[in-house]
Amino acid sequence: MSDETTIAARRPPIRPGDPAPEFILSAVERDGTVSLADYRGRPLFLALFIGLWCPFCRRAIAQLGATEGKLKAVGVEALGVVASRPENARLYFKYRPTRLRLAADPEMTTHLAYGVPRPAATPELMQQMAATRINPTGELPAPLPIPEVAAALAQADGYAPTETDQAEMQGQWPQLKGQFLIDREGIVRWTNIECAVEGLAGVGKFPTDPEILAAVHALPT
Repeated sequence: MSDETTIAARRPPIRPGDPAPEFILSAVERDGTVSLADYRGRPLFLALFIGLWCPFCRRAIAQLGATEGKLKAVGVEALGVVASRPENARLYFKYRPTRLRLAADPEMTTHLAYGVPRPAATPELMQQMAATRINPTGELPAPLPIPEVAAALAQADGYAPTETDQAEMQGQWPQLKGQFLIDREGIVRWTNIECAVEGLAGVGKFPTDPEILAAVHALPT
């Protein structure tokens, strides 16, 4: 399927009140699969990331790993989906373990099913990204253009991309990320799509713990 066909076939983002699309993906921390059906009867916080080449995703996974215990304390499960081959994700998390349960989706089928946008990589987009200054994690002394922020965070990590990372980056960029709170009946009750509110100024931002927990407390009982 061509990129044009894929983009044209994308559905609008899932909205609160919609049924959550089903999925069955390879588990990262063990053999076997992870599916939405595994969580039926329990609320689920679902976070869709891109590949591990993305410094924003690496930080968000670490953040959600720390938040996972808070969610579990109020009866909510958490699952992160990384757009990487299972073996690549397993190697990464062997050296950077997380408490967050993870699934691998190298083809980004969940992004497509949940309608997470993927802008066209046009020269105009590149110009806008170079002109937009961000500091989404607060790590930098001052906001920088988006490409410079990504490079600075990668340098701070000391992360050297592998050939797999390079291939995934070329196939995925500039796919956006999304988070969905799904109730025990499989209905989406809250969503957060990267850049949906702030435009490119929202690149790399992940919901804070208070934002996530406020959405959880608003779930119907």
